[in-house]
Amino acid sequence: MFVGHFGVALAGRAIAADGRERRGPSLGTFVLAAQWLDLVWPVLVIAGAERVAVEPGNTKVTPLRFEEYPWSHSLLMAAVWGVAVGGTWFATRRRTAPALLLGAVVVSHWVLDWITHRPDMPVGIHGPYVGLGLWNSFPGTIAAEGVLFLGGLAMYVLGTRPLDRAGRWGLAAFAAFLVVFYTMSLVGPPPPDGKTVAWADLGMWLLVAWAYWIDRHRRPA
Repeated sequence: MFVGHFGVALAGRAIAADGRERRGPSLGTFVLAAQWLDLVWPVLVIAGAERVAVEPGNTKVTPLRFEEYPWSHSLLMAAVWGVAVGGTWFATRRRTAPALLLGAVVVSHWVLDWITHRPDMPVGIHGPYVGLGLWNSFPGTIAAEGVLFLGGLAMYVLGTRPLDRAGRWGLAAFAAFLVVFYTMSLVGPPPPDGKTVAWADLGMWLLVAWAYWIDRHRRPA
């Protein structure tokens, strides 16, 4: 899953941006939380601690075969990462509700991947391995991603207001970029190898920075 995770981040920021949480975590922090597993994953692949291979036809949606990724994508480590991200925010702000929400957003990544992946999602470091395999249905995957992304985007648009043109058009450009990039990943040729995928995925950090910039130009409605 890709844009669905961003939908969760957008929804999380909208929830934290209500009248009681005007100083809640930024959209950038929520994107960091929602994509944390995928932000850590390429670093571990490049370091050789985790493995991914390119196998066209592995599922109908993606040619990637995730061979080993317990430190980034096991349910156990997702919970650990959730505590770490939420705990770090709590340590700096001393506010429980936003910290718990950030931790839940981190773990939501594993839940959404469990829905989409074939049974290769580890529960513990050494398994068992689970996955509902939504990626074997192209229309089902598009529908699920679309509902999550558009729903989260609508919540963020309704829950915040632009302070200037950057807040308005920056968000529009961000949403358009995600949709175009996701579409290209679906219809484009498969990557040459797993390490190339990992290096390309490091660019996700730029999306985190972009989200921080957008949120500085918007305020809670």
